[in-house]
Amino acid sequence: MSPPTPTPHPTPTLTRRTSLPPLDPRRYAPSAERPVRAKSRSLDGFMDIQAHLHTWGQFVFSVTGVVRVSTDRATFLVPPSRGVWIPAGVVHAVTAVERCELRTLYLLEPPDDGAVWAENRVLEVSPLLRELAVQLARDEVEPGDAVAEREAWIGRLILDEIHRAPSLQLGVALPTDKRLRRLCEAVLAEPMRHASLDDWAAEVGASARTVSRLFRQELGSSYAQWRQQALLAEALRLAAHRKPMQVIAAELGYASASAFTAMVTRTVGMPPSRFFGQT
Repeated sequence: MSPPTPTPHPTPTLTRRTSLPPLDPRRYAPSAERPVRAKSRSLDGFMDIQAHLHTWGQFVFSVTGVVRVSTDRATFLVPPSRGVWIPAGVVHAVTAVERCELRTLYLLEPPDDGAVWAENRVLEVSPLLRELAVQLARDEVEPGDAVAEREAWIGRLILDEIHRAPSLQLGVALPTDKRLRRLCEAVLAEPMRHASLDDWAAEVGASARTVSRLFRQELGSSYAQWRQQALLAEALRLAAHRKPMQVIAAELGYASASAFTAMVTRTVGMPPSRFFGQT
């Protein structure tokens, strides 16, 4: 059975989401003459870009606002300081968590021939990379010989910046089992709605024992381990709004900021001050 097409996550409100098709991706297709292309797109909150794929790789991030990028096996919450690398042929969908300004870089080839580029990766977006992408997208509407030469130089710098960008341990794995996927998407939409696995399992008509077994079979982890990744994704969203660490810890159910700090450090290998520093 083929894996499910990624779908936008449900929202905790009754606001109706607007689903949009990709914005004429062939118009921005990279080529041997133009190996790096850029596209800009504004999305209001509660907007989704429908699941699709490209025959080239892409790097997507938001200049302002938080977006969620989902594939068939994982979802990534992306504040402005992060971006997601999507290899060629990977089906993906984009959900605007809030109003955002997307910038998408289309690459004819990965930044190098390393095997790491065959998988999704979350990378830091340096100030230089951000400005290069913004400028390249702006130049797309001003064709001409001078712009073409400029585009070539900017493209080389973009490839070098992506190649140099530190990789981050972000992303929440998603299952193929329909019941477990529905549960996981509900947790991602409202991570604090239920305190126990029993309550989450009841929502999808299963027992906690069955759900625990599915987590092991589908994702190779316990529910508690998976939930930590989901809480980190929510923490990124809160940090993007400049909420203090104590407030984030409290909203995620931690008794103290120090307990939350210990969880973040243990999970991603760095303290929150560094993990959230650029958000």
